Amino acid sequence: MEYPSVCERFILPTRPILISRRQAKLMETDMLKSKEAITMVAVKDIQVAAKFYESTLSLQKESVEGDEVITYRSGNTKINVYRSQYAGSNKATTLMWDVGDEIDTIARALKEKGVVFEHYDLPGLTLEGDLHVGGNMKVAWFRDPDGNILSIVSG
Repeated sequence: MEYPSVCERFILPTRPILISRRQAKLMETDMLKSKEAITMVAVKDIQVAAKFYESTLSLQKESVEGDEVITYRSGNTKINVYRSQYAGSNKATTLMWDVGDEIDTIARALKEKGVVFEHYDLPGLTLEGDLHVGGNMKVAWFRDPDGNILSIVSG
């Protein structure tokens, strides 16, 4: 006489789970992890913002939708600068660029173009010129004309 194995005795028989093709397709996809993200930056005056993002930050305009939206490209990232009554109301960093070892050079170039850097009293970071330094990380924060907080970082 043949006895069931230990595994067979303790594992309950299962019945197939029926799912729709749509559910199966969703389970196969990696959802958003491999998709490009687009950042949205609210501004009051699209023309003033355009001058800052193009002249000061040297971003290249990719497309324009009337007086409402300008899309810029930065690396693989799209930045949509759009007109909104809520512009400048975010009290946290809106957009950050990882600039690697070029942070000192880029910070100097931004300062030469009139960018004023923010200085914060943050635990674990010391201020060296306009750069906050902690371990191997350096970061500098600044604002666009609407008060949106932007930053550059390395490390």
